[in-house]
Amino acid sequence: MRPNIIVFFTDQQRWDTCDCYRYGPAAWDENGRPIVVMPQLSRMAAEGVRFEFAFTCQPVCGPARACLQTGKYATETGCFRNDIALPLTERTIAHELSDAGYETAYVGKWHLASSGDAADYREKPIPPERRGGYKDFWLASDVLECTSHSYDGHMYDSSMQRREFPSGRYRADVLTDWAIEYLRNRRCSRPFFLFLSFIEPHHQNDHGHYEGPTGSRERFKNFAVPGDLDGLNGDWREEYPDYLGCVNALDTNLGRIRQTLNELGIWDSTLVIFTSDHGSHFRTRNAEYKRSCHDGCTRIPLVICGPGFRGGRVARQLVSLIDVPPTILDVAGIAIPSRMKGRSLLALAQGNVPPDWREDIFMQISEDHIGRAIRTKKWKYEVWVPSGTAWSGCQQAGAAVYHEHHLYDLESDPFEKNDLVADPAFADVRSELAALLKKRMREAGEKEPEIRPAV
Repeated sequence: MRPNIIVFFTDQQRWDTCDCYRYGPAAWDENGRPIVVMPQLSRMAAEGVRFEFAFTCQPVCGPARACLQTGKYATETGCFRNDIALPLTERTIAHELSDAGYETAYVGKWHLASSGDAADYREKPIPPERRGGYKDFWLASDVLECTSHSYDGHMYDSSMQRREFPSGRYRADVLTDWAIEYLRNRRCSRPFFLFLSFIEPHHQNDHGHYEGPTGSRERFKNFAVPGDLDGLNGDWREEYPDYLGCVNALDTNLGRIRQTLNELGIWDSTLVIFTSDHGSHFRTRNAEYKRSCHDGCTRIPLVICGPGFRGGRVARQLVSLIDVPPTILDVAGIAIPSRMKGRSLLALAQGNVPPDWREDIFMQISEDHIGRAIRTKKWKYEVWVPSGTAWSGCQQAGAAVYHEHHLYDLESDPFEKNDLVADPAFADVRSELAALLKKRMREAGEKEPEIRPAV
């Protein structure tokens, strides 16, 4: 029997906000006691499989979503930056699952329909042909931060009708309300695939702040400073309490989904995937929150629980967001198309490591700059196209010539504060990593570039 599948997808969530990844408290209450931020996710990890070293393949919202829906790298779909619509010709996981008999449903932020003024759905309903194959249930906004705030807003249903948030209800709670409504009201006997896409803990663009539930700033004011932020500038001092508040609200709603599945008698037959598009470095690495190679914005949580993913295992191999689409199809018993670049995680979840499992992660980076990066357990190596113009990379997917930009020894410098990119003692390391990076670029369909020393 094919399992039901739910993707519980968060936006801009650091891996170390999750208690099951962290080796110390995230914050303390007024009496000095540690605050547990994500107990529901910890419970899920204890029953399922936690992937210790999971990374995005593109630390920008739209491109990461395009990768997750198609299983292809962002440059392959053409969605290499925000504000580029997913081409109508692309086949997604929803298409594959629907063809195999699944009911497909989507709730939340889509971010793959708009292409500037030519096709602007940021504040309008998304027509059916722009929904990436999700045809049975739809309640979404293309750019949710354009149609809502933390306590007000709306989305659009499958008939393109506007649906308002209930007054005074927190946004993550509303999305979960509507996902639960779908789960309780469906009458189809087919297995379902529900993609539940939150915007939390992404900052609210027009307010310029992270917006946790009321009281977050006070509750999480005594927070533990992540090591990669400590000592650096940025806005983490002001924003991190509300960021943790967003994360805690997401965890509460993960628990609500679990409770609903239990009440419906389908928890054991449902695969739940918890992950995020990328993290946040709180303006410590550039002028924004993402768009860099650093672990603060590229390392993500990935916990999977359900059929094939049980036992409280911890998989310590390097895995990528690009591996999630083939995993979904594999669990559903669907042949993985050759066009997908990732590999199913099912074998790793069962303790069987394929002998040819890669030992590195490849990432494409856009908007702040044009970049490509390789991450192993020991090294982080990035190349870029230097430019004095901010955001110049937005209009270009790649380049023929890159310059070395960053090199970090993650064993001795896990918080990436000592850049070795210009150190002559590591010339051989850079040369080896450059060769590996070129190989991964070719495999992703890119032309092999020239890589020059740092400037």
